Amino acid sequence: MSVLRDAVSQLPTLVFADILESEHSYRLLVDLPGASAETTTVEIVGSTLHIEARRTKSVPPSFQYVTEDRSLFLDAELPLPPDVGTEGASATMGGGVLELTLPKSDERVDTEIPVTNREK
Repeated sequence: MSVLRDAVSQLPTLVFADILESEHSYRLLVDLPGASAETTTVEIVGSTLHIEARRTKSVPPSFQYVTEDRSLFLDAELPLPPDVGTEGASATMGGGVLELTLPKSDERVDTEIPVTNREK
């Protein structure tokens, strides 16, 4: 898991992420305020996890940006531990948090993981 932990530590400083591990899977929580399931894609290609997210922003008509520190896009590539498989991988988005569940397995194929809205 240190490969994934090291990769997460290299994310931009304004992107917060947590990694959890159980006997059967990893769970990765990534804060993506303003992004939605419709504007986020997740893929596993080879031994790399690709996350692309776009946040939307709306500015009330009487306001304008004075400073803008949050990027509109996240395009991250994270190396995966060798025991991550793709069968049963899932991704949900809710409250600006992407929650990825990556099962442990020896079998991995390139796959897109559909991101769905988390039920409240």
